[in-house]
Amino acid sequence: MSRIAFVFPGQGAQYIGMGREFYESSKSAKEVFELASEATGLDIPALCFEENDRLDVTEYTQAAMLACEAAILRAVQEAGIVPEVNAGLSLGEYGALIASGALTMEEAFRVVRKRGIFMQEAVPVGGAMAAVIGMDGEKIAGICEETDGMVTVANYNCPGQVVITGEEKAVDAAGAALKEAGARRVIPLNVSGPFHSPMLQKAGEQLGMVLEDVTVHDIAIPYVANVTAEYVTEKNQVKELLSRQVAASVCWQQSVENMLSQGVDTFLEIGPGKTLTGFLKKIDRNAVGLHIEKPEDLEEILRKL
Repeated sequence: MSRIAFVFPGQGAQYIGMGREFYESSKSAKEVFELASEATGLDIPALCFEENDRLDVTEYTQAAMLACEAAILRAVQEAGIVPEVNAGLSLGEYGALIASGALTMEEAFRVVRKRGIFMQEAVPVGGAMAAVIGMDGEKIAGICEETDGMVTVANYNCPGQVVITGEEKAVDAAGAALKEAGARRVIPLNVSGPFHSPMLQKAGEQLGMVLEDVTVHDIAIPYVANVTAEYVTEKNQVKELLSRQVAASVCWQQSVENMLSQGVDTFLEIGPGKTLTGFLKKIDRNAVGLHIEKPEDLEEILRKL
């Protein structure tokens, strides 16, 4: 019997048309999109399905991504698939919180709408991010610490792929030092700000204030937090972890390794794209990575499971 983790992708996997097939074929999925529109004050179906220039803007991306993930999650739950643990990369952690029972969909949509706005507004001029390919994460973190200015690790994605973030000059300087130290490539990312860096501390504090008025429910299924890569089972930990997450490193590789150590052998990626499934292959070739973004994916997985 497979031991399953539900995992949810983060910002960057979005595309026009994501979730459309579930919206059109599943009454429950359509209701989730409608709930997301009501909770956020945005026309989520239009944002996800119609050509527009807002889907890649952080303020809108986050609400749209979570709506798509939650709609597919509802279909997966109705199909009877139950995970042992949940996790999500950055924004995807909110999908994990819904799946774990810690947040209702409506609560999660409201919080993520605010999160997107705060992160968009907090983005300072002169921020940057870059992907570092072919170097150990600890070594990258060490070189960042030695670099003048603000530059830190944003994401530990998988072996050989780490993202750095911070002030543009510092990111450039760290990139040059990393290449000199043996990194295979350093690739500047086309992003709107230095996400998961201390430069977004204000957004995290603002989010913390919003979370004060949010009800966190008992955690029915554990989830793994980005900030610590540890299982979370107590609801009183959730708010602090979410507010810290905005400006802290995302420990995705460590999160997956922890789930593997607890006996998880199958990772079901719920949402657009196969980003997390790709990371999984580099973390552990023996683990099974499956993904669901269309109804036929779900049908195929039900046959396999």
